[in-house]
Amino acid sequence: MSRILVVDDDPISRQILRAMLEKEGHVVSEAEDGVKALNNYDKGSVDLVITDIFMPEKEGVQTVRELIKENPDVKIIAVSGGSSSANYDSLDWIKMFGVKYTFTKPFNSKAIISAIDDLLSE
Repeated sequence: MSRILVVDDDPISRQILRAMLEKEGHVVSEAEDGVKALNNYDKGSVDLVITDIFMPEKEGVQTVRELIKENPDVKIIAVSGGSSSANYDSLDWIKMFGVKYTFTKPFNSKAIISAIDDLLSE
C-alpha cells in the first residue's frame, strides 16, 4: 500500500484516479492545484505524486520543479488533458526535470498502474 497525492484542477479526473488507485490498494490524497499540493506535500507521507500540467494558481511544471527541489527523490507522473501538440510538448519537456512517465488524458488505466508499480519498485 502506497500513499499517492493526486493533483488536478478537474474534480472528475481526481475522482477517476482516486477510484482506480484505491482499487489497487493505495491511499490517495488530493489537491486541486499546485499551491495546495505543495502545502500538503510531506516527503515522509507521500510515496508518489500524479500531477496535471495545466492548472490555475500554480501549474504542473512549476509544481514539479518545486517538489523535486524539496525532495530530489520524489516520484512523479505527469498527465495532461487534450491532444493538442502543446500538451505533448509540455509532457515531453517536463521529462527534462526527471519525470519518467507522462500520460495524456484520457489515459489507459493499465498503463498508469504499470508506471506506478515501476516507480514504486525503484
